[in-house]
Amino acid sequence: MKRQPFSLVIITRNAAPLLPDCIASVAGADEVLIVDSGSRDDTVVVAQRLGARVIHQDWLGYGPQKRFAALQAKHDWILSLDADERLTPELRASIEDALIEPNAAAYLLPRRNRFMGRWLRHGEGYPDWCARLFDRRAGNWSEDAVHEKLETSGPLVRLSGDLLHESEQGLADYLAKQNRYTDLQAERMFATGKRFSAVKMLTSPLARFVKFYFLRLGFLDGVPGLVHIAIGCLTSFLKYAKLRDIQTRGDGDVSL
Repeated sequence: MKRQPFSLVIITRNAAPLLPDCIASVAGADEVLIVDSGSRDDTVVVAQRLGARVIHQDWLGYGPQKRFAALQAKHDWILSLDADERLTPELRASIEDALIEPNAAAYLLPRRNRFMGRWLRHGEGYPDWCARLFDRRAGNWSEDAVHEKLETSGPLVRLSGDLLHESEQGLADYLAKQNRYTDLQAERMFATGKRFSAVKMLTSPLARFVKFYFLRLGFLDGVPGLVHIAIGCLTSFLKYAKLRDIQTRGDGDVSL
């Protein structure tokens, strides 16, 4: 039976080294659409050489950028990937099978993160379930500037196989990215009326560590697993610290 056509949609900026593996892993996509926000490397040239359609869009934030990109695709079924992600052959086959007779508004892909040279198998690193294959007639990305979510009006179904994620290009790069993310998180929290809580600043990192290091066996991933979870706990702490900083500058002094 013939499957539903789908568009592979990728938002990019300075992603030239990553694009070939990402696009090659989705061989058979009915369209490859790149929405670029102003790359200064060869991203656009590489994408065009690989047969992709390229659109420029100034950066809107992660959610709005992905939402815009999905709406530009030729097909209603969207496979939304980041340039540092790629499908395993098993996951690609699962996607092909799912699109023969779709029984969901969106499908969840099990993402496996590579961190400090190791493919994580536990903790926050795996399985990091992500909704990436969806029917845009039933949903699209949220407006969140960071940690965007796919919002759908129908059921979600899990697929088998792994979505491989090169989560860092060196530890310094990863830390810089987390610093930017916590800036955006704090700004979003303040804009939506959330205010600083010393209790949450202290308990959120602790709860996160217990959950992912012990309950989800992150300790089995050795030093990379420990560092990955420790940085995750740090980001939980920092977003509340930054929220307090924004609140102090915006509303005046706050307690604690």
